Amino acid sequence: MTGSLTVPTLGLILFCVLAETAREVCFKQAASDGPMLTTLAKPLTWLGIAFWAIELLAWTSVLASVPLTIAFPLIALSYVVTVGAGAVIFKENINLRHATGVFLVTAGVACVGATGL
Repeated sequence: MTGSLTVPTLGLILFCVLAETAREVCFKQAASDGPMLTTLAKPLTWLGIAFWAIELLAWTSVLASVPLTIAFPLIALSYVVTVGAGAVIFKENINLRHATGVFLVTAGVACVGATGL
């Protein structure tokens, strides 16, 4: 595949990152206060599933036009955004080692993104 990373496609990838983060936040919140069977009945669980379905459609569109070797590493930005969401929304701790790992993921994503331009 010889597709390149365009601004609209990059926007779609960023949408996928945000949808993936929203999905994980929904699942975490739904799972945090009850057993598995009650979690399945919570609206937040189903909202997370809806985010997954929407992301699936958007991601498929990305993969139709961008090489997997460029697109997949960029979706790793969801690791960074999800860690940030965990810290802000759930007050989870991020120590220096964790922050360093998130920084290295971000640096790797920047390198891959630069090769796709």
